[in-house]
Amino acid sequence: MSVKIFGHQNPDTDTITSAIVLCDIETQLGNDCVSTRLGGISAETKYALDYFNHEAPEQIDSVNDNDEVMLVDHNEFQQSAENIENAVVLKVFDHHRIANFQTEGPLYYRAEPVGCTATILNKIYKEHNLTVSKQMAGLMLSAIISDTLLFKSPTTTDEDIAAAEELEKIAEVNADEYGIEMLKAGASTKDKTAEALITGDAKTFAMGNKNSRIAQINVVDVDEVFARKAEIEAAINKEIETEGYDLFILVVTDILKSNSKVLALGHDALSVEKAFDVTLDQDTAVLEGVVSRKKQVVPNITQALS
Repeated sequence: MSVKIFGHQNPDTDTITSAIVLCDIETQLGNDCVSTRLGGISAETKYALDYFNHEAPEQIDSVNDNDEVMLVDHNEFQQSAENIENAVVLKVFDHHRIANFQTEGPLYYRAEPVGCTATILNKIYKEHNLTVSKQMAGLMLSAIISDTLLFKSPTTTDEDIAAAEELEKIAEVNADEYGIEMLKAGASTKDKTAEALITGDAKTFAMGNKNSRIAQINVVDVDEVFARKAEIEAAINKEIETEGYDLFILVVTDILKSNSKVLALGHDALSVEKAFDVTLDQDTAVLEGVVSRKKQVVPNITQALS
């Protein structure tokens, strides 16, 4: 049976494209694999897939006992496929913190402090002298642009920039021009329900004995989202009640101004004030210069809750 490759739930562009790219790498190495996904395709990701003419991976919800799998762009089991604890994890390629992850057997694990999983995968091609096609280069470039917000995020490293410069030549695109169009493609929220807005890119984090959910939306018009504040609050409160979250934060990031406005609800909502030295006004606050959930939001909230 083919090895299943997938990223986290509520997949973003890095998760989807990295599953595709790793499958290409493994295939070139002579291994049988299939790229899959644990959720829907965002408008931004669809733009990238359409531009570089690649189909979306098959969607799955769970894995079977003893299925062989490879993980990209995540490691925490609560962000992964249902029943992941009973699968055989062969490899992990990630750029996030390591938490709630345990396997019974040894595995290949590669986690690097870079802005994007695709930056790591680009190295793998070179280390094994594999061919990077125009299509794979374009998908990796799309992932780097997405995760670094076109190199504006503090998660961006020199390695990400160098990889993007290599890949844009192979993909035959201008990274800045293509990147703006791709980010804009995913920025409109008018046609999305409140439930879609708070679940489209949301991750659950265990922070001490607290169960936190942090969702993020990248937009070009923050007010477009907050004009629907009551509707969104109702959707979040329903999630809190159903899933038992102690804290739910919606981070609405302005990709042009490079800051965010947050909506924080739950028993521990005031932790946002401590984490960022701000005052919540009707459960909201502007976080100047904050654009990264991984590097700016999660660490600050974790410390505030500890």
